[in-house]
Amino acid sequence: MTKKRECGKKAAQAETVALHPCFSSSTGTGRLLHLEPVLGSMEFMLITLSPIKRRIVYVTIFEIFAILFSTWILMALSHSDAQESLPVAIMVSVAAVIWNYIYNTLFESWERRQHVTVRSLRIRSVHAIGFEGGLLLICLPIYMLWYGVGLWKAFTMEIALLLFFLVYTFVFTLIFDKIFTLPHLQNQAE
Repeated sequence: MTKKRECGKKAAQAETVALHPCFSSSTGTGRLLHLEPVLGSMEFMLITLSPIKRRIVYVTIFEIFAILFSTWILMALSHSDAQESLPVAIMVSVAAVIWNYIYNTLFESWERRQHVTVRSLRIRSVHAIGFEGGLLLICLPIYMLWYGVGLWKAFTMEIALLLFFLVYTFVFTLIFDKIFTLPHLQNQAE
């Protein structure tokens, strides 16, 4: 009886998945979920990746949208066009990715030396302030040189982007986690 029920469940899943145009049955990397309470009557595919692939996909998609949104924001703040603001958005994005890697490597090394086993609110706050402070020091000269503005204008540009990224990161991560689940959470979703 259990085997019959399991076959029926798999057949039903196969029919649901076969109807979805984005599903690739050869890779076995996705399946549909009905998330009506969250997204109304929409269906979308849930994809499980290894932790390294998940990080690469996350950073790639995050930064593509970050560059687009930053370009628009910088255009508005600097009263320039996309040709002038897109290169700055790309430079800042590359700087943020490199700084993120360097900063987190150094911070995690410090945590190991200090035998930190739990990230308290205080440690998380220090981590966030340190990261954003370093990024601020990297970005200010870029804005000042590229747009020919003073320190205050460059600072307001960076603060505007920082506020945007607080919201963007939260929303992006929420959506990303709904689509690209962690391997250990896949069984809970079924």
